[in-house]
Amino acid sequence: MKDERGLYYFPSLQTRETRMYVRENQGSIEFRLWSNENPVIWDKHEWLPYDVILEAAEEYKQRGSDRNPMALYDLNVAKQLLKEDKITH
Repeated sequence: MKDERGLYYFPSLQTRETRMYVRENQGSIEFRLWSNENPVIWDKHEWLPYDVILEAAEEYKQRGSDRNPMALYDLNVAKQLLKEDKITH
């Protein structure tokens, strides 16, 4: 899907109030979260390259955290959105 902020998907099947935006930047896929319930997230967080997300997830794992930050980031969905957008434009 696409709106004025760019390409996005819904990272949670339970709600449409949160969107994960994706873009390609110099060959790297980047993600940025937007939440209708907490719009300040968009303003306070920049675009994150996927490799940075992977590093953060590894740090969470090493700390023994039970949180899984990777649950929001779907590289396959992002690639598909970017591919479809290239075809239509």
